[in-house]
Amino acid sequence: MKPVIFGVSGLSLTDDERAFFKEANPLGYILFKRNCGDRAQMRALTDSIRELTGRADVPILIDQEGGRVARMQPPEWQAFPEGAAFNALYEKAPISAIEAARANYHALALMLHEVGVNVDCAPLLDVVTPQVTQAIGDRAFGGEPMQVAALGRAAVEGLCRGGVVGVVKHMPGHGRAMVDSHLELPRVKADGAALEVDIEPFRSNKDAPMGMTCHVVFEAWDAERPATLSPTVISEIIRGSIGFDGLLMTDDIDMKALSGTAGEKATRALAAGCDVVLDCWARMDEMVEIAGLIGEATPECVTRLDRALATVAGGPDRREMAELTAIRDELLALA
Repeated sequence: MKPVIFGVSGLSLTDDERAFFKEANPLGYILFKRNCGDRAQMRALTDSIRELTGRADVPILIDQEGGRVARMQPPEWQAFPEGAAFNALYEKAPISAIEAARANYHALALMLHEVGVNVDCAPLLDVVTPQVTQAIGDRAFGGEPMQVAALGRAAVEGLCRGGVVGVVKHMPGHGRAMVDSHLELPRVKADGAALEVDIEPFRSNKDAPMGMTCHVVFEAWDAERPATLSPTVISEIIRGSIGFDGLLMTDDIDMKALSGTAGEKATRALAAGCDVVLDCWARMDEMVEIAGLIGEATPECVTRLDRALATVAGGPDRREMAELTAIRDELLALA
């Protein structure tokens, strides 16, 4: 099994994708808006991926946070609120905000589970500053670490109750970045003492099953390399100071914050200590390059993957989505 998660080009697997994926045997797959037509189509796509791989629990990921980051969209699917909605409620009623977040992500997970998606790239545990890039902005749970930690834990718990593994992101914190890492490389000049604020929500959620790195340079830790490519940040901060021992994937390596070919970026990320590379755009030439340059998943990667998937092995708590969203909405109305 190759330690990479690949994208899919369309509403169904092409013959070329079937042949390549069968040979390459990637760890998992990620879906985007281009892959989300309707319920029947999505379920057929995810079923075909499971059949091709022979793995009933093969990770099939999506970015379904709520708000503006939602690959499955109305009218076919229900809309969900962004992180800022729970931030607003927390400022007035913390316990209600935590319960609203848990119900919200439980409902969201049931929607994903219905179409065969078992991993959601959410929640954000980034502690935002007033200067943060709008690429993060209202997606986040706020600027106070204890609040972000509590809402993040509720989100992961809600996803798990719905049969979906959550991915905490963007480790070790994207909340000070003033430029969009999709477009350029952010640099954070804060010292180590200040950065303790950024890592606190991740430390409080160090038992999360999966995590995602950020393409941000933290000068206090490694002035030369972004976190995704830094052995120092991954070993000393993410695995060390934070204490995270879940499955660690990169953010999308196609983002402009990183330089080099797809294969070069993939090999550098794995060498730095990431368990898995995330390559989202289903470009066959790039996927072939990556698969040809990386080795097999390490035993540590496989162990972490198995442990993460075991958290949802019992299937979802099948409460009605309408009941869960009604609980959420009644609580959010308090804000």
